[in-house]
Amino acid sequence: MIFDRAARREFAHVAAGIFVALFAIIVSTQLIRLLNEAASGKLAAEAVATLLGFAALNYLPVLLSLTLFMAILLPLSRAYRDSEMVVWFSSGLPLTAWMLPVSRFALPAVLVVAILSLFLSPWALSRSEAYRNQLDAKSDTAQIAPGTFREASSGERVFFVEKLSEDAATVQNVFVTTVQEGRLGVIMADTGTQKTLENGDRFLVLNRGQRYEVVPGTPEFRVMEFDRYSVRVQEARVREIGRTPRTMSILELDAANPRDAGEILWRLGLPISALLLAFLAVPLSFVNPRAGRSLNMIFAILVFAIYNNLLSVAQAWVARGLAPFPAALAAPHLLMLFLLAALFYRRLSIFAFLPALAALRRRLAGKARAA
Repeated sequence: MIFDRAARREFAHVAAGIFVALFAIIVSTQLIRLLNEAASGKLAAEAVATLLGFAALNYLPVLLSLTLFMAILLPLSRAYRDSEMVVWFSSGLPLTAWMLPVSRFALPAVLVVAILSLFLSPWALSRSEAYRNQLDAKSDTAQIAPGTFREASSGERVFFVEKLSEDAATVQNVFVTTVQEGRLGVIMADTGTQKTLENGDRFLVLNRGQRYEVVPGTPEFRVMEFDRYSVRVQEARVREIGRTPRTMSILELDAANPRDAGEILWRLGLPISALLLAFLAVPLSFVNPRAGRSLNMIFAILVFAIYNNLLSVAQAWVARGLAPFPAALAAPHLLMLFLLAALFYRRLSIFAFLPALAALRRRLAGKARAA
């Protein structure tokens, strides 16, 4: 019992450090992508944090699976390097005795992975797409950021403002280009405000400026000065959320549809793979000092990558109708079960002589004392 608690406590400490590091990497890469969209005017700045949360929730199942795998692999590899495993085997305990603390540590994490992959990740993807559609449906002026050019949803106008007032109700130094009936218009104004009529129509009211209008390819040119000029702001419709298998609930997926069946295979495969990887970490943690301390780590990462790629290939084959669902669901996991059995057989055969050697030493020591 003391050994069980100590092992799980060490697994938990290592898992916390690995999860923080991997989560920071995922968040950083997604944040860079979203900030790039915000800087180019494709995304509102206030939407970055929300979309970042949805993206992080989507990547959590694979992230937790890798964290669980490494959290078991690293402490056991350290036990090999520090010769603790030699003492373990010499005391007559087999390698399979590690399966109990590993199972108790892994099962809660596997349950979390199952909940994330089956329910929360699809929900996060659907909410992220719905939120982006709501942002795209906002008025043209609502998405304007100071110092950036913003193209209207209709593609006929481009807005630019130099800065906002302190109360954010007035924009200063406004630049608008329009294309109407083959005429190119350029409007420049000192200030601008938004106005909503009783019927719901919205206008951008510009104060003290000029309008330049030309017909491309002709010498026709007009200049107008105004004290007040109103530009109607069009509202875009909110697009419906795309009904893709990735954004659909597990209850909405139809196993008779190949694409839906492929998505079901992927979602079911993640928690199963997380559990098998936790068990695979036990024999994969073996360290041979003569072969180098990092060789087992390279092989373990290779096994993880191959396992996830097998799941992706099985999902693609089912989605394209190239493989039946039951066979594609079972094949990657059965392959890893065979690898798990082979590795355990190899490790157990290597250290099988240690308990017998320990018993022989105790027998010889008893005979020496009797003599």
